[in-house]
Amino acid sequence: MALTQRLEFRQSQSLVMTPQLMQAIKLLQLSNLDLSAFVEEELERNPLLERESDGPEAPVAGEAAAGQAERAEGDFDDGFSGDGAEAGGEGFEPPQEEWMNRDLGSRTEIEQTLDTPLDNVFSEEPAEAAARSAQDAAPTTYTEWGGGASNDDGYNLEAFAAAEVTLAGHLAEQLAVAFSAPAQRMIGQYLIDLVDEAGYVPADLGQAAERLGTSQQEVEAVLSVLQKFDPPGVCARSLSECLAIQLRDLDRYDPAMQALVENLELLAKRDIAALRKLCGVDDEDITDMIGEIRRLDPKPGLKFGSARTQTVVPDVYVRPGPDGGWHVELNSETLPRVLVNQSYYSQLSKTIRKDGDKSYFSDCLQNATWLVRALDQRARTILKVATEIVRQQDGFFTHGVAHLRPLNLKAVADAIQMHESTVSRVTANKYMATNRGIFELKYFFTASIASADGGEAHSAEAVRHHIKQLIDAEDPALILSDDTIVERLRATGIDIARRTVAKYREAMRIPSSVQRRRDKQSMLGNALSSSASSSDRSKDPQPA
Repeated sequence: MALTQRLEFRQSQSLVMTPQLMQAIKLLQLSNLDLSAFVEEELERNPLLERESDGPEAPVAGEAAAGQAERAEGDFDDGFSGDGAEAGGEGFEPPQEEWMNRDLGSRTEIEQTLDTPLDNVFSEEPAEAAARSAQDAAPTTYTEWGGGASNDDGYNLEAFAAAEVTLAGHLAEQLAVAFSAPAQRMIGQYLIDLVDEAGYVPADLGQAAERLGTSQQEVEAVLSVLQKFDPPGVCARSLSECLAIQLRDLDRYDPAMQALVENLELLAKRDIAALRKLCGVDDEDITDMIGEIRRLDPKPGLKFGSARTQTVVPDVYVRPGPDGGWHVELNSETLPRVLVNQSYYSQLSKTIRKDGDKSYFSDCLQNATWLVRALDQRARTILKVATEIVRQQDGFFTHGVAHLRPLNLKAVADAIQMHESTVSRVTANKYMATNRGIFELKYFFTASIASADGGEAHSAEAVRHHIKQLIDAEDPALILSDDTIVERLRATGIDIARRTVAKYREAMRIPSSVQRRRDKQSMLGNALSSSASSSDRSKDPQPA
């Protein structure tokens, strides 16, 4: 067989990852906040992109004022024009000359009518009284307070809000009073900069002493003064030290309380017998001491300048429909509204002569068009995936978590004829507002657990909910072990292993059966002691 060279034309299809396609894929997995930031950057970079106007432009101030004047003039003419004003009527006041010509009587008669001397009524001249009342009157507009525009749009309520006091600023104010030596102030300021948001400093201060070029004893001496600052417990190196500082401030740091603070791990395990033995007190005293510990603040720094929590803004709303189904709609507030300015591009294309400028604006037009299409496709894809999720999890929206069905990405992808990776990107960082709260879209995708009787499988989230219900309803005298929970779940048709129950329990931060028994017995003992003390107080004879 001879080897020869020849040219052939073949037609084939292939997917090429163009920059526009990569941008569309990137937009799918962005949250609404990240998407808004991305669109803002594109608006600054691309001159052919513009933000869609939210509404009609506001009227000019002069035109608005003229309109108000015309309306006021029209109201005045309608109320007082015609024969009705001349004929008089109810509430009609006579002309000024009519009541001014009336005989009011002598000074004595006037004072008897007013029931007060005339000096009290007319203590000042009219001009002086008007000037004084004008000075005493409170400002009625933002302009009179000083600064700002005359219209309502210039009013900024945040201009009157006080700045938030931070923990570092609060400690720095006390530092300026506590120390006079510059070296100690420098050490104190360095330690204040190390304080975290909870109010703690690092446990090892050797590195701080090395950086400051001083001894560790000097750093600890300054730290002991900082630990006396407000709020009590600040600048502690551990939880035990934080609680000890607060107890010293309350004058309650006796040897028994010191032993309790130094053995907090026993308190966390609810080993009351060991604590009672270490502290050398009886049951009533150890209960009171534990109550005092619980009233302390383990994180005193959170009172000042804590980080603000960003509220979750849902991307999709699910509302009950009139036909008994569910209505799914996108949250328009999270969708950026941008347009391509075609008229501006047509004007530029007529005046541009350089090839470089023409290619630049052609690229801008292409990128702007692709961005608008990508945003539209992103919104359609989110709505399509959310609608399929609602259809698959109809039992959850109707009856609750116990009816949540097992669901995976492949089931949704096959139903809407998309790839699993696309569904995964759409459900990332997206939230759905329902009649049962706000949930992330990934919440509805749960693993399946087989049924004990061979029926329909159960979702992992529904099984976790069932486990939590069993533990919440357990009797304090009969705590359920993991094996007992497995038996009860199998009795309801859920086939699950013991290690799976333990894994779900730990994921929900529910302690073991031994720890729950200690907790509930401790709570029961506190309730019985408080009820006994209240009954003893009620039996005490009242003093005569």
